Amino acid sequence: MTIKVVRGNPTPEELAAALAVVRARAAAAATEPPGAPTPRDSWSDPSRIAAHSLPQPGPTAWARTYWPG
Repeated sequence: MTIKVVRGNPTPEELAAALAVVRARAAAAATEPPGAPTPRDSWSDPSRIAAHSLPQPGPTAWARTYWPG
């Protein structure tokens, strides 16, 4: 793995800190079992939308035709 600084002039301490983070992330990704489900974002969870009741039909239903959020 090659890491190249393309902008700035980091101190040896800053470079060591950045490399420690990169190596820790790489080690964490390597220990994950293959095929492990990735966490889903809450905005894409269908139960978030299904939890709300839809507007009931009636004389003012046209004013409530937005998607509940």
